[in-house]
Amino acid sequence: MASPRLETYCCPNRDAATQLVMNFQPQVFCGVCIGSASASLLLTILQLLPKKGQSLRKMPKASSSSTILLLISVCDILGSSGVIFRSTVWLGFPSFVANISVANGTDVWPSVFCVGSAMWIQLLYSAGFWWLFCYAVDSYLVVRRSAGLSTIVLYHMMAWGLAVLLCAEGIGLLYYPSLSSCERGLEHAIPHYITTYAPLLLVLVVNPVLFRRTVTAVASLLKGRQGIYTENERRLGTEIQMRFFKIMLVFIVCWSSNVINESLLFYLEMQPDINETPLKNIRSAALITWIIMGILNPLQGFLFTLAFYGWTGCKVELKWQKREIPWESVSSSTVGDNDYPSPVNYQSNVHDSKKISSTDSQQTDEAISMLSEGNTSGDDRVTRSSPIYQGW
Repeated sequence: MASPRLETYCCPNRDAATQLVMNFQPQVFCGVCIGSASASLLLTILQLLPKKGQSLRKMPKASSSSTILLLISVCDILGSSGVIFRSTVWLGFPSFVANISVANGTDVWPSVFCVGSAMWIQLLYSAGFWWLFCYAVDSYLVVRRSAGLSTIVLYHMMAWGLAVLLCAEGIGLLYYPSLSSCERGLEHAIPHYITTYAPLLLVLVVNPVLFRRTVTAVASLLKGRQGIYTENERRLGTEIQMRFFKIMLVFIVCWSSNVINESLLFYLEMQPDINETPLKNIRSAALITWIIMGILNPLQGFLFTLAFYGWTGCKVELKWQKREIPWESVSSSTVGDNDYPSPVNYQSNVHDSKKISSTDSQQTDEAISMLSEGNTSGDDRVTRSSPIYQGW
């Protein structure tokens, strides 16, 4: 699981709220994290592997949206690996982990492990948040025909750059002036918490708005093709809308417990004594949400693949096969229609207008297909029969 409390625990003079959750049934909590992360890791890889008899639609050129979806899954896989490694060491070497609490210990490796593993988990999940934000931006720009392959470089710079920058800044302020003598006080902890939860809250607030605008723009594109909104176009629009809904549902389910838990722990930090009887219910709620975080955070990777692609099956195809691209350019049929210049300007204008109309039609087809690619559900039959898919 990903929480700023993992980094805070590395300080010998950690606060009482962090001590409360980190010392609550550590064997049970680590076992839960290992089980959840391992299941998510294996199922995510299974989802991404090619399957036997699977017929995939391909674009004539790789889309940035499909690349972003793959990178989100990669971040989840690496993040789950970090959770498994940290929890395994925590369970298997209790004496090694116990030295983390020593204020002036001579062995620095426990502290290196504590900080390194916590930063690895935070960095990968934070990068996944930024990639999810990039996916929402890219989906909107694709429909608006303002995105292309060149934008993926900008997405890499923003996702990895901001993730590293915020992680380094938060860790630097938290461990000032040194790890062995961390300054106590919220003025050092709050910047770390802000840099951790800023990308998460950004996805929670901004992504639904961008997804909604994208769905509205898709409906306008579908209506503009023939001037009517047929059943096929309506089902295709609903398919894209449901995909966005599933993505946000998975994100909210997996990370809302983090926001609730951090709010409860922050409230406890503000109290002079967190062990007071009136705070018993708050302590219990904080501990319950802490366990829930250990279950739901690592499961995000597998649940996202279900939202992206649906259940792809268990029959893995390990042999590489060259797949043909079942896509014919709409504008290719117009090339070579007139090998000689027409002496009549009217015919030339008609020919140019057909080429422009064909180009716009192909761009619209590509935009819609980028948003709906990867779906192998039963609605795929509707999509294939739609004029948007056929590229008329």
